Amino acid sequence: MAATTTIDQPLVYQQNDGKPLDRAQCTDRAPLIKGRPHDKGDDREAGDRHPCEMSSSPLCTRIWLEEPEADNPFATRSARCHGYDVYGQMVGQARWVDMLYLLFRGEVPTLAQSQMLEALAVALANPGPRDPMVHAAMCGGVGGSPAAASLMAALSVGAGQSGGARDVFLAMKCWAACQDVEASGWAEVLTRHTPPTWLAPEDAGWPVIEHPAGFDPHGVSTATVVLQTLETLASMSTGPRLPWMVAHRAELERVAGLPLAMTGVAAAALADLGFEGAQGEMLHLLLRLPGSAAHALEQARNGFKRFPYPAVDLQDDPRRVPTDAQEAQA
Repeated sequence: MAATTTIDQPLVYQQNDGKPLDRAQCTDRAPLIKGRPHDKGDDREAGDRHPCEMSSSPLCTRIWLEEPEADNPFATRSARCHGYDVYGQMVGQARWVDMLYLLFRGEVPTLAQSQMLEALAVALANPGPRDPMVHAAMCGGVGGSPAAASLMAALSVGAGQSGGARDVFLAMKCWAACQDVEASGWAEVLTRHTPPTWLAPEDAGWPVIEHPAGFDPHGVSTATVVLQTLETLASMSTGPRLPWMVAHRAELERVAGLPLAMTGVAAAALADLGFEGAQGEMLHLLLRLPGSAAHALEQARNGFKRFPYPAVDLQDDPRRVPTDAQEAQA
C-alpha cells in the first residue's frame, strides 16, 4: 500500500496584504507583500515581519495563505497567492502563465511579460519525440509504466546540462555575470564554461560541462525553430538580452564555435522576464512536460511494435552474412 501524507494541523496563517487581480491594471507592477523572507533579514525594511514570525501555526509560507472553513479547520474557505484571491478572483480571469509568474516572482506580470511567458511556454511545450526527455517518457508509456513514472523519467532525463534544464541554469548564471560587464564583453562571458565550484551547493554532483551553456554541441547551424523563437521573443521582450542576442547572434556563435540552442534562447527569455537561475531551471522542466506526457500516452496506445524509431543496424553484426560470401555461396 502506498504511503500517504496527512496534515495534522489546521490551516492557519497570518493574514498578509493583498490586492484584487484586475486584468485591466496588469501593466502596473508592484510587490504583493511588503518585506522579504526571514532568511534575508538584513534586507528587510524596519518593522517588516515575516508571516512565520507572527503565526503560531507550523504551516507557514510567504507564498500561500489559506483561511479555514468555519465548521472545519482542515478545509479551505479561501486561498491567496502572494495576497491575490485565487479562487474568488483569479480563476476565470488570470492566465495559467500569470499564476506561474505570481508563484515564482511574488508579483503579477505586466501584460507584455504575460504574453512573452505564454509564447515561451508554447515554444517549449513539446520538444518532439527525438528529444531525450520526450523519448524517456515514451519509453515509460510503451512499457506500461504509470503516468507518474513516465513523467519522472522525462524529468530525470530533461534535467541534464546537454539541452536540459541544467543547461538553462548555467546559461542564466552567465547572464547574471553579464550584469557587471559592458555589452561589448557579453559574448565572452556567455561562451565561457568554468568548472563547478568545489562543494558549492548549486554545483554539487555535477560534472564539468563539455560545451558553453545554451549552445548545441552537435549542431551544424542554428536550427530554424530556434531562430523563429528567438526573433519572436525578442520582439516581445522588454529586457536587453534577447534583442542583443538577435543583433549579435553571428558573433556569439563564432566565439562559441557552436550554434545557438533552444536552451540559450529560453535562458535569455527567462532572464529578461526577471527570473533567477534556479527559477528558470524549474520552469524549463515544468514547461516541457506537456509534450512528454502527450507522447507517453500516445505510445501507451500504440504499443512497442509501433514505436517511432527504426531498428538498430549494426555494422559488425556477427549474424549478418557478408554480401561477397552470399554471392560465393550462390
